[in-house]
Amino acid sequence: MKQYTPERIRNVGLFSHGGAGKTSLTESFLFVTGAISRLGRVEDGTTVSDWDPDEHKRRISILLSIVPIEWRDHKINLLDAPGYFDFAGEVRSALRVVDAALILMDATVGVEVGTEQVWGLAETIGLPRAIVINKMDRENANFARALASARGTFGNRVVPMQLPIGQEKTFRGFVDVLTGRAFLYSDNGALEPTTAPDELVSMLDEFRTQLVEAACESDEELTLRYLEGEEIGEDELRAGLRAAIASGSIVPVFVTAATSLKGVLPLLDAIVDFFPMPGPTLARRPDGSEIELSPEPSGPLAAVVFKTIADPFVGKLSYFRVYSGTLRTDSHAAVPQRGETERIGQLFVVRGKEQTPVGQIGPGDIGAVAKLQVARTGDTLTDPNRPLTLAGIEFPEPVFTVAVSPRTKTDLDKMGIALQRLLEEDPTLRIGRENQTGETLLSGLGESHIQIALDRMARKFGVHVDWSLPRIPYRETISVPVRRVEYKHKKQTGGHGQYGHVFLDLEPLPDADFEFHETIVGGVVPKQFIPAVEKGVREAMEAGVLAGYPVVNVKVTLVDGSYHSVDSSELSFKIAAAQAFRKGQAAAKPILLEPIMRLQVTVPDAYTGDVMSDLNGKRAQVLGMTPNENGWTTIEALVPLAELQRYATELRSLTQGRGTFRTEFSHYQPVPQHLAETIIQESRERHAAVAS
Repeated sequence: MKQYTPERIRNVGLFSHGGAGKTSLTESFLFVTGAISRLGRVEDGTTVSDWDPDEHKRRISILLSIVPIEWRDHKINLLDAPGYFDFAGEVRSALRVVDAALILMDATVGVEVGTEQVWGLAETIGLPRAIVINKMDRENANFARALASARGTFGNRVVPMQLPIGQEKTFRGFVDVLTGRAFLYSDNGALEPTTAPDELVSMLDEFRTQLVEAACESDEELTLRYLEGEEIGEDELRAGLRAAIASGSIVPVFVTAATSLKGVLPLLDAIVDFFPMPGPTLARRPDGSEIELSPEPSGPLAAVVFKTIADPFVGKLSYFRVYSGTLRTDSHAAVPQRGETERIGQLFVVRGKEQTPVGQIGPGDIGAVAKLQVARTGDTLTDPNRPLTLAGIEFPEPVFTVAVSPRTKTDLDKMGIALQRLLEEDPTLRIGRENQTGETLLSGLGESHIQIALDRMARKFGVHVDWSLPRIPYRETISVPVRRVEYKHKKQTGGHGQYGHVFLDLEPLPDADFEFHETIVGGVVPKQFIPAVEKGVREAMEAGVLAGYPVVNVKVTLVDGSYHSVDSSELSFKIAAAQAFRKGQAAAKPILLEPIMRLQVTVPDAYTGDVMSDLNGKRAQVLGMTPNENGWTTIEALVPLAELQRYATELRSLTQGRGTFRTEFSHYQPVPQHLAETIIQESRERHAAVAS
């Protein structure tokens, strides 16, 4: 593939709700431009962009795929992003490096949840958009209904540039709204001129007026000429429309039937003619000041790594986009975020899983490099002598956590490294450890996300693990004070024996985890043994008498005791203190505490009642409801962690995927007695099983 200058490059992201046909459209682009000789099918696992074995297995897109297409002496870098919720990190990566978003809609359905979500993300960063109403040849396809759905959801700046001639199984062609010219598809797929059907004339006039007004508004001179009734030339309208699309003041709509190759070539033409080319971007100097970078080959190098693939055989493969300067094979680049310099090995142009070696990647273009040691996803590659930093990628926070455990000793030895490799590949995953339970925790965006990540770990690195919901980190405490709890540790074994004797007071301490005091008088417990008493209490608090959970919120006071001049030792007093504490906890009406999370849920108003009802069933304490703009409500509540372990899945089901939430730890509070009994019994059975 030859090198292209920035003005002949189009970086376009392909986004949609799952199942709208992104991968099929990508395959059609490749076929009609001659890049492939056979049209692949998602159902057969033969498409270029769905090349991962997990994608073949599940017949959905999981990974972001880069597919460069050459058309009319232009290079279109098409980024096919997954459409399902669990792979939102791939969507964020694509949005970071494209210059326009092509959002697909299913003509039989209209706007779906995924459509709204990617629109919102693109709107937030001011990314130009276009809509493609796909599957126009399907049964129940309805262009007018789909268009009304888009305009009703996203506003009247959504304007068709094409009107279909026929629909459902009779989709036969389209009318170009800007020019009024109509075309029919011949049997060999070519376009043949025709006359616009009478039923489209009124709609054509209405939408052409909107397009012309939007095109003229981008230029003051055109606006004046339009208001004076002067005829505007087609080339001028096209230039104005290109500016209007780039500014986001208009969102054009196109029609396709990707699997039957209808509308594919006109859409490619529209991408070349109307979509923005790579433009300037902001970078930050080491002193914190900003500089605007133009896509110049001789400018200072600035590229951002937006995706990493971990391969057990060739190492990492890092995808990047160059914003300024030229990145060359066998060179060096600084990574400001890491404070280190990276050696740049062989560069590639990637199409699906194919890698074509190249000597350099110029400004505005996208490429890949193998075996980077320092740079991670979101990092900048820059000239060591002129370091600059580009904005990184903001990934969504995990909402679903599991505990993972290796199946064999071999898996245990390799699990840590394999999990780290997964994190390099997918920044939306997180690894942690719960010290109380000793579990290794893996967090992601949903159950499917976690399962696919673990399947990939098994396939790529040969590490097999099982997963389960994490054990809740309960705590124990006392509910009433007890006084002068006595324990005497006395043991004679010949020679020096062991002797420690203590009296402890235990009191509930709501505002702190633990306090230790002593009120010893007369030296009944020598001062050198008092630290051992505190140490014994602390060790006993690590496993309470109810269910073996750590004990908190207790004040312990050493009030009395005795010692032996020969047999007393630190160990003796530590043992005595530990036993006295356990005895005291058992007498102080111990209770179980559970972690309470502060939950913030944002949902469309239509689902507020369902979400509130569900929260009430989760023992939630609702703190308040705040109506937001555009018909959304934010609910804040305190909810036990035990009720939230599958909340990511449950909320999606309740709100058809529209609801979002975040949590943070708030405090511990007593578990209701009827639940505590079950938890205590399960814990004791688990400890018994481990002991046996």
